[in-house]
This record gives sequence, structure tokens and C-alpha cells, in this order.
Amino acid sequence: MKPNREYLVVVTLILAAVGLAAAGVMLNRREDLPVAEISSRWSTSAHADATSVSFVRWDNDDPAVIPVYCARCHSTYGMLDYLGADGSEPRVVDREAKTGTTVFCVACHNPAADRLTSVVFPSGQEVDRLGPEAKCATCHQGRQSAGQVNQVLGGVADDVISPDLSFINVHYGIAAATKWGAEAQVGYQYEGKAYSGYFGHAQGLSTCAECHDAHSLRITAAECSPCHLNVVEFGDVRDIRTSALDYDGDGDVDEGIRDELLTLHDALYAAIQAYATEVIGTPIVYADRSPFFFIDTNGNGQPDEAEINGGNGYATWTPRLVRTTYNYHFVVQDRGAYVHNPTYALQLMYDSLEDLGQQVRVDLEYMVRPAVSD
Repeated sequence: MKPNREYLVVVTLILAAVGLAAAGVMLNRREDLPVAEISSRWSTSAHADATSVSFVRWDNDDPAVIPVYCARCHSTYGMLDYLGADGSEPRVVDREAKTGTTVFCVACHNPAADRLTSVVFPSGQEVDRLGPEAKCATCHQGRQSAGQVNQVLGGVADDVISPDLSFINVHYGIAAATKWGAEAQVGYQYEGKAYSGYFGHAQGLSTCAECHDAHSLRITAAECSPCHLNVVEFGDVRDIRTSALDYDGDGDVDEGIRDELLTLHDALYAAIQAYATEVIGTPIVYADRSPFFFIDTNGNGQPDEAEINGGNGYATWTPRLVRTTYNYHFVVQDRGAYVHNPTYALQLMYDSLEDLGQQVRVDLEYMVRPAVSD
């Protein structure tokens, strides 16, 4: 009798654990570490957090299963299904997954995962010739794209309120979408504009696991210091910059590129709020909680606790507001965008500001849009 898929998954998990124990060591970035140390590092990571909403969101559902759409990245069962490591068709999740797992070792360490050399982003764009970073990019890529946003917007005029429109959430943990930039086409890219592609950073510090510890996910700041002399501890990474251009137009060319990006990001939020009030007629506020954009009922420009609830979600959307809030939220959901691909993130912010500037006052006079080569 052919074994069922649950049996195959359990056997795969057991064999993987036995294999790791027998080997005694596993390659972790550029060093060999005992399994106990690897396990210890993993146990402190977000991938191991059994209390995280990423893994318990569906525990109280009836039935308690993870939907097909979510299973790939929110359970070990779903990832093995996607990879075809459980005997199913690869590159597709064909059924709901059981709850009760996090990202176990076997989710990334199995023959099917080791054979991954390419990743398909939500845009349909495929990047290939990849190494181990293919495993990371399989999940950390978002769930929407520029093309999908345009499809939703359809033929509605830029400033026409449509009941068929709503906020489009790129999802979260989208570092790969930023890193591959224009190759992934996950950010909202404006027609006729050129965007930077894959950000290679530096030799030996380019792939995901060359910067992040593959198991704890932490970054060791000392690895930045040979090129960036200001870096002593992790917080110093925020002060790195390699360009003399004043992207945010504030006259400060010594601040870190992160601050340049945050200034443009703040300017975009101000423009979004101005557009909502002046053009749509309903003030808007943002909070990092679903559904993210809310009606500013008291008009004070701040997301007050009483306003941050699903019943007060912003409901008067135009195509211009949809695409600019999409890019605003894109940067929120990759808090390391200033490292992963600062040029791409700055381009998205600048172009969104330019878009809103067609209807509200946006001061772009001293701001600089990064060239693709920057």
C-alpha cells in the first residue's frame, strides 16, 4: 500500500534529524558548527518562534488548518508540499497544511530544497542561477506585484473614487523583493521609469546567508567594518552611505542612506495625507496593523487607538491612492530596504511623490531620483 503524505512528511523529518546528528556538523555561512550550536541559534530566531502570529494565526480556526495560499511559508508541511519533498508536484501547494509547525530544519535542509536554483516572484518574473538564497527568496518575496496592482486598478481614472478599489498589501518580510528590485517587479514601478535590479552589495557579502547568520538570522556588524569604517555595532549600519548625492534634498550628505530613505518615506506619507484630505475629502492615517490605512476621524493626522480597528478601515480609494500607499507600505514591510537595495527603494519613494505631486503640493526641487547605476 502506498504510504500517505503525512507518513512521508514524518519520515522525512526523522531522517533529516538523524542525518544531522550523524554528521555532527553543518555548514553555516563560512564556518562549521556543531549541531547543538546550530540548534541553539535557530531556537532564538523568528523561524522558531512558536508563539508568533505567523504560525498560530490559524490554530483556533475550524478546522485548524493553514490555507493553501499561506501554507508554503507559514508551516514546514506547506514548504515540503511546495518543494515536492513529500512526493507531491513541485512548485505548487495543492492542499491545506496542518498547524503546529514553525520553520523546522527540514523545511530548508532537504534534497528538494537543495536543488532549488530559481525563484518565481508574484509578478511571474523568474530569477535563476541562484544558490542557497533561493530558499530564502521563496518566502521573503511578498504576495503582490506592480502588474497585479495595475490589473486591480483596471481602467479607472487616476482620481476617481471606486467602490471596487481598496488597499493592496504587498505582505511582509519582503527582503528578496527589494533585493532583486526591477528583476522581481514587486514594488509599484511607473511606466516609462527605469528601476534598479538586483543589488549585489559586495563580494562575499551579497547573498542572504552571507550577511545574515543562516540559523539565528542575526547580522554580525564586524563583517561590515572592513569597508564601512564607522561600523562598530549593529546600530552603526544605519549610518552607512556611499553616495554624495542628496536624495532627500535636506542639504545633509553625511547622514546614512537609511535617513535619506526615511525622509522621503515621511514626505510620501505627508503627501498621501494631503491627497486624501484635499482630493478625496476623507482624512487618512496609517498604522502598522491590518488593514493599515484608517479614517482619521478627528483629523489630527495621528492614528489614535480608537481609530485603529477594522470597522474604521479607509474605504474611499482612487487608483492614485492605491499605488502610492502600496509603495509606502512596501518600504514599511522591508525595514532593511536601505541595505537590501537602497536605490530601488528610493526610486519607488521619489516616483510615488512625483505621482501625488500632480494633485497636491510636493516639493521635489532639491530631491534627487537615483539613477539605475547609483
